[in-house]
Amino acid sequence: MVIKSDMKFAVLGGGSWATAIVKMLCVNQEKVGWYMRNSDAIDFIKRNKHNPNYLTSVTFDISQLELTDEINEAIDKVDILIFAIPSAFLDSEMKKLKTSLKDKIIFSAIKGIVPETGLIVGEHFHEKYDIPFKNIGVITGPCHAEEVAMERLSYLTIACADEEKAKIVANNLSTYYIRTKVSDDIIGTEYAAMLKNIYALAAGIYHGLGYGDNFQSVLMSNAIREMGRYIKRVHKMKRNINNSAYLGDLLVTGYSTFSRNRMFGNMIGKGYTVKSAQMEMKMVAEGYYAAKSAFDLKSKFKKKARTPIIDAVHEVLYTNGNAKKVFKELTDKLD
Repeated sequence: MVIKSDMKFAVLGGGSWATAIVKMLCVNQEKVGWYMRNSDAIDFIKRNKHNPNYLTSVTFDISQLELTDEINEAIDKVDILIFAIPSAFLDSEMKKLKTSLKDKIIFSAIKGIVPETGLIVGEHFHEKYDIPFKNIGVITGPCHAEEVAMERLSYLTIACADEEKAKIVANNLSTYYIRTKVSDDIIGTEYAAMLKNIYALAAGIYHGLGYGDNFQSVLMSNAIREMGRYIKRVHKMKRNINNSAYLGDLLVTGYSTFSRNRMFGNMIGKGYTVKSAQMEMKMVAEGYYAAKSAFDLKSKFKKKARTPIIDAVHEVLYTNGNAKKVFKELTDKLD
């Protein structure tokens, strides 16, 4: 694949993170492809210059956007695809695919595991679509879409086995309020982005149960160590788990009022059922799906990893465990 300086981008997804990424790209690209399945939302954006459902304060120059509700059209026109479709819906969206992904560079901004394959997104594209890892990358935080909308200083980590491709994406996402760095830990950063949603959900449950900031700090301290153990079982390499892509992303997701996973957990802690919390949220909390996938995956590890926080979240969400009782027992397992 020939790397060009003027490579074209398309973002796939219509949610808040997709909207934020399009906003960043518009600073550096003359044209940005944008696929979303909701044709009514596309028509609204063309008329009113903003997404009707997410980050409504962000306005776009419509002449920069190549909007489409046809996924094959979006893919055909560009070199680099940034997927920001919730992991639970990625497989169903990709069933619409007729065009080839050969010679496309694919970056995932999805923080979850694909339920149908039990794989993180990068591994999913590698195994199901035969995309070489050198053409796959990951975009991680610490960064909330809502703060991108407000143009508050934020940081992104761009990971890819091919450093040159990581730098191209990093440069095109950089703005005066977005700082970027590159990493070669594509698997570790993507697993961290998935796991931090589970820990944010746990933080929300504890908040809903009435635990305070003192305990939340203990939870986060234990969570980063648990994350380190888990990722080491998946992909052992030299990494500093305290770097921003791991610890930083965990902290912002675990503490921020913008975190939908913390919000979802808070509702569970207050007594909502999973179904009622999902209905009231009206947004996807990736941690819900990640908890099952992460729990199931660890049974395949050659060497067992101690994951009491993941285990507790899974018990509450998937075996109807009593949140108050389960999380009280968890406090005795933390240090």
